[in-house]
Amino acid sequence: MKASELFNLTGRVALVTGASSGLGVRFAEVLAENGAKVVLVARRADRLETQKNKIEAAGGRAIAVEADVLDRAAMKRAFDAAEKAFGTVTILVNNAGVTHADRVTDMPEETWRRITGTNLDAVLYWAQEGARRMITAKKEGAIVNIASILGYGVSKGVAAYSVAKAGVVQLTKALAIELAFKGVRVNAIAPGYIMTEINEEYLKGRPDMTRNIPVGRIGETRDLDGALLLLASDASRFMAGTTIVVDGGQVLAIAGA
Repeated sequence: MKASELFNLTGRVALVTGASSGLGVRFAEVLAENGAKVVLVARRADRLETQKNKIEAAGGRAIAVEADVLDRAAMKRAFDAAEKAFGTVTILVNNAGVTHADRVTDMPEETWRRITGTNLDAVLYWAQEGARRMITAKKEGAIVNIASILGYGVSKGVAAYSVAKAGVVQLTKALAIELAFKGVRVNAIAPGYIMTEINEEYLKGRPDMTRNIPVGRIGETRDLDGALLLLASDASRFMAGTTIVVDGGQVLAIAGA
């Protein structure tokens, strides 16, 4: 089979959370470029509209839905809007996330709840809703959760984020073992440091960080394209519960290898 056929997403409906910036923007564009109709979900409606227009200008199809991933009612509205526009969502990318910079002894409870809620609880809620709808519609599909290498090793100041992302790795396995036989494959991507508009200034000011990355550079958003297309397409039809680490080898350094 040709690669163009193996990774073809024509006829699929993809919903991407956190699609107004960072990795979510790239994910949505790549899915659309490979044939999927895309539902863009985030809180910033103006930025979503910009991304929608960009995808359509490139020949793709997209709709924008404003929603906070922790708002269950908004979540259901997003899936309803997707079904009205395109049909059942068969690719769900749980990408929305937030980080923090708090030492453990100074971290407020509100920060812990906000970080774990957005990065872990919401992954469960959206996966539940997406899976239920796929099963009801008798559609096979794929859920791709976005974890992090900080789910495998921690750094100072990001305890809540690291715990939440470790939870995403385990949740991916738990969801997979219950949903795979129903035709819903659940896998995850654990990126390393990837340059985006959100962290560009910080990462450019820390050239020393590349010393812990065996390939010798910070990642680019395009470095995740292959993993995304693999897990979203039939190329991964026999994969379930897997987390693909895309970090230039950094997790090896974290583990002390």
